[in-house]
Amino acid sequence: MGQIYIAAHKEFKAPEDPVYLPIFLGKSAENGFAGAADNTGDNITDKNACYCELTGIYWIWKNAPKTDYVGLVHYRRYLCEKGSKTILSQKSADQLMKEFDVVLPKKRNYYIETCYSQYKHAHNIADLDRTREIIGEIHPEYVGSFDKVMAQRSIYIYNMFIMKQELFDEYCEWLFPVLFELEKRSDISHYNDYNRRLFGFISERLFNVWLDYRQPHSCELPYIFTEKQNLLWKYILFILRKLFGGRRYEK
Repeated sequence: MGQIYIAAHKEFKAPEDPVYLPIFLGKSAENGFAGAADNTGDNITDKNACYCELTGIYWIWKNAPKTDYVGLVHYRRYLCEKGSKTILSQKSADQLMKEFDVVLPKKRNYYIETCYSQYKHAHNIADLDRTREIIGEIHPEYVGSFDKVMAQRSIYIYNMFIMKQELFDEYCEWLFPVLFELEKRSDISHYNDYNRRLFGFISERLFNVWLDYRQPHSCELPYIFTEKQNLLWKYILFILRKLFGGRRYEK
């Protein structure tokens, strides 16, 4: 049996399937919504504005009961059954985790961008370069995977996954020391609110680095949004970033 947590910052209607458990993050964790909250036990809830769903991942790692597998989705974004737009069920998740170590969402394809250039156009590239330096110091064996991922044109995003418990623990033990060191070396006082989410953005890239190096037996599933998306604005923003670069991270 496993548990898939639903990262949320407001009250919402969760799937009735018992495999899903909401985990409320940051300030929302103080509101007493039904589910887990990232502000109890060993936690980093005060970092939520900069770490996003990672404060939930940290809480799960440090406080949640151990299960066969653990996953994270979002209150408006879920993994689906293969070939459908139905939210993944516990029965299907149990079956997949008998066969695979990790279940992932379909990759985001940047087409005309590498992962490195996309970050450069959207954010402050110095933060990603600094992350590579830290990887070289703490986990030098991962530098080759870091460079490989940065040169690719597709990436797993959203920090969504289902993993066997032992792999999840291993991943967290690898990830958080890198991010905490990056935080020590970073000055984001001049960043706008969006780019203050620096450590969440970096972690999406690092997840791909870890996967490339570890090579767990994995599969991909489609995912759905349960809220309407403004796709036109997303395309416009992509073009603006491409044309004018990523200096808009400043206030």
